[in-house]
Amino acid sequence: MSAVAGTKEAHEGEGEGEGRGTEERSAGESVVQAGGQVVEQAAGQAAEQVTGLPGGQSARKPTRQAAGEPEGGPGEAGAGGPSPLRLLLSRVRPHRGVLVRAGLLSLAGSGAGLAMPLMAKHAVDAFAADRSPAGPLVALTVLVLAGACLSAYGRYLMSRTGEGVVLRARDQLVGRIMRLKVPAVDRLTPGDLQSRVTSDTTLLRTVLSSGLVESFNSVLMLLGTIGFMAYMDLTLLGVTLVVIVGIGAVTSLLMPRIQRAQLRAQESVGAMGAALDRVLQAFRTVKASGAEERETAAVAAAARHAHDRGVSVARWSSVSDVTMAMSIQLAFLAVLGVGGARVASGSLEISSLIAFLLYLFYLMGPIGGLVEGWTGLQSGLAAVRRIDEVESLPGEPAAAPGAVRQEIPATPLGVTFRDVTFGYGDERAPAHKGVTFDVPTGGLVALVGPSGAGKSTVFSLLERFYDHDSGTITVDGRDIRDWPLAELRGSLAYVEQDAPVLAGTLRENLVFAAPDAEEKALTEAVSRTRLDTLVARLPEGLDTAVGHRGVTLSGGERQRIAIARALLRRPRLLLLDEVTSQLDAVNEQALRDVILELAEQTTVLVIAHRLSTVRHADRIVVLEDGRVRTAGTHEELIAGDDLYRELATTQLAADAR
Repeated sequence: MSAVAGTKEAHEGEGEGEGRGTEERSAGESVVQAGGQVVEQAAGQAAEQVTGLPGGQSARKPTRQAAGEPEGGPGEAGAGGPSPLRLLLSRVRPHRGVLVRAGLLSLAGSGAGLAMPLMAKHAVDAFAADRSPAGPLVALTVLVLAGACLSAYGRYLMSRTGEGVVLRARDQLVGRIMRLKVPAVDRLTPGDLQSRVTSDTTLLRTVLSSGLVESFNSVLMLLGTIGFMAYMDLTLLGVTLVVIVGIGAVTSLLMPRIQRAQLRAQESVGAMGAALDRVLQAFRTVKASGAEERETAAVAAAARHAHDRGVSVARWSSVSDVTMAMSIQLAFLAVLGVGGARVASGSLEISSLIAFLLYLFYLMGPIGGLVEGWTGLQSGLAAVRRIDEVESLPGEPAAAPGAVRQEIPATPLGVTFRDVTFGYGDERAPAHKGVTFDVPTGGLVALVGPSGAGKSTVFSLLERFYDHDSGTITVDGRDIRDWPLAELRGSLAYVEQDAPVLAGTLRENLVFAAPDAEEKALTEAVSRTRLDTLVARLPEGLDTAVGHRGVTLSGGERQRIAIARALLRRPRLLLLDEVTSQLDAVNEQALRDVILELAEQTTVLVIAHRLSTVRHADRIVVLEDGRVRTAGTHEELIAGDDLYRELATTQLAADAR
């Protein structure tokens, strides 16, 4: 099942599952559905999970193709944006000074080797003339040592610069991911995003060391070697070039295949990460469902798919490498034949033939560097394309420099929905079909209704995870789209039903939304949410690690942590999504008292299925099928609305049991 499908089903499961975090919904729903998957389809499905598009298409690719972008070489610029090569060069540009120095050092080190065949010729001539070869041999030794030192330092500079490029790319990419809009993340998967931040950015270092700089140096070394060969003998140079150019033309035809294979290989690695991430996100569900073998087979199928793509890259790269190596060997045979004949005729000295053959073998370095550089360039272009896909997704505006949340909360916020419509942009019916209701400043307002009525969508629109399609939403009398996003969310606190807990300490989770909270406020929040017994039994109190996603905590403890986190934020509008669903009767009553107390200080909007939570609400809004059915107090609705009376009767009976 693709990531999009998982997200769709998560939204359709409003009600008990409303308000869940996007990541929780995608992972948990996917694993539940995985029991009916056919393992043989896992590789193709995993490819879809890369971006949530069929066949693992990139997020921008459809747009570019629709605009008429060719799928050709790396330098082609598509109508949808700059070419991958231009994007790659833009990342390299800030480091061009260091790269030039590193390239010159490497070039000087390699260039020292160009004189070695010529010194070897002088040494052979010295032996033939009974002269001392000490001078040429000493010169050879100095050249070897100098070339090695220069090359080593140049390569160090390139590697260090490459690490800098990787760090910069990761910083920018992570910052961009944090600012992506929720719908964009819904179409992706955590595993693929992690692959782009880790393996794809690492390839940028490769393209620096064995791509751009190495290719440039190889071209210069190739020209220098050819110049020395021309100095030695033009006839033999002509024989060499005919062989190498002919085979090189054949090799160039392989390069587009290598580029396409490299891109597919990187996409398949991201798909494998997505398949594995889906399992890890719901590890207990997998075990409880007895689905270990099925999920192992699914991930293995994705791994085999990545293996097949990697083998394809290896196959074409091997053909390219062997072809170029064969060109040198054929050139050697041709030069040996022609040169041997000329030595026999006396038109060429034996030392010159030896030196020429040494230069011929020296050609293998620059030619191999060009092939390796081209292959590395393809990897880098594929990587920068995948990185750019994420950076091209719609993002939220960053907070203005120096913007901070008010330390002292202002008056409570009122909310108005007027004829609001909203759909998630897929084949489902709209979640809201003209929703209209008011939330006055201060007090407790409850949203109730059957599953799929659109209750959690209200919270998503208030947090601007999504933007409504039509109608008007005002917060504190101001259109919600006119609020700076940071200011809006800084005035709200949102407690999700699943109450996500992050890896780290209990203290870090409590102050997550209010990092500057004072110890007194923290102690008060812990006490009000009855977390003090939890703190007392933890070995290090508030500084105890709670495990990945709070695995060491119960569901009720996670809910109370989420509520305490919201209290520390001191919001002007508090959004609560079924926050007592996993609590025992004693703690539920205590938290209901806290909620009623908070409603005297701020505005509280709560979604509830346990009507005992909201029977004392100032106002209850009943939603059904994306519309507001009615509104009123508990007593008014019991007397005047059949749906509410049915919900209340059913739920209160369930509470009594």
